[in-house]
Amino acid sequence: MANREIERKFRVKGDYKKHVSKETKIVQGFLSTVPERTVRIRIKGDKAFITIKGIGNESGASRFEWEKEISIEDATALLAISEPGTIDKTRSIVKADGNLFFEVDEFYGENEGLTVAEIELPSEDTKFTKPAWLGEEVTGQVKYYNSMLMKNPYKNW
Repeated sequence: MANREIERKFRVKGDYKKHVSKETKIVQGFLSTVPERTVRIRIKGDKAFITIKGIGNESGASRFEWEKEISIEDATALLAISEPGTIDKTRSIVKADGNLFFEVDEFYGENEGLTVAEIELPSEDTKFTKPAWLGEEVTGQVKYYNSMLMKNPYKNW
C-alpha cells in the first residue's frame, strides 16, 4: 500500500558508533499528537519536513505516513506554534543487510540517556541480521514514539 511505513524499533545496548556512516542533527515538534494522526515538524540538518502519521496496525510495525519537504523558515514558524516540548536528537545511519539500514537516534535534553534504533522494512516479515549492539525490541510500544517522548520524557520513567 502506498504511504505505508513498516519499521521495527529497538533499544540500543552497545557501541554502534564505529559502524556509523552519517550523522544528522534533528529538532522536531508536533502540531498534533492525537494517536489517529500525529503531525510532526522536523528540521533535519539543512532541510525541513512536515509529516503526518496515522495510527499503527496491531503489531505496531506498520502505519500510514505522508511527508513533504518545506522551507526551514516555514518549519521554524510552525515549531513556534507547536505543542509544548521539542525532541532534540542526533540520527546516525548504520548499514544493515542488503539495502537496509538502521537509523539510530541518540536523544538529548529531557530524553538524555535514551538511544533507539529503527529499521525500515519492505514487509513485516522481512528478515535482517541483528547486530550485537541492538537490545530489546520496543516496536509498537507507544512510550517510545517521539510524540510521546515529548509528553512523557525518558527522564520521568
